[in-house]
Amino acid sequence: MEDRILRKLFLGFIHIHILHHAQEHPIYGAWMLEELREHGYTISAGTLYPILHGMEADGLLHRENQTVAGKVRKYYTATEAGAIVLEEARKKAYELFKEIK
Repeated sequence: MEDRILRKLFLGFIHIHILHHAQEHPIYGAWMLEELREHGYTISAGTLYPILHGMEADGLLHRENQTVAGKVRKYYTATEAGAIVLEEARKKAYELFKEIK
């Protein structure tokens, strides 16, 4: 049960992490999986890709397809709406972490 609860909690952090990097530079799924692993998040591609697609559908990310080594790679960048959401999330996270530290 604890793993399931932590997973739900960390999904919000993952969304923020994605927006952060997508605002800095275009990201793609395999790169994002590795980046998340470096920060202790162990999620599968089957979890990440629906998150990316959902964030795109919500207008937070913009997708651009590029051919790399003969395969189509989907690059995501933060939209203006994504940048606004990220800024608000940063404020809320900062307030929360000040309170719970």
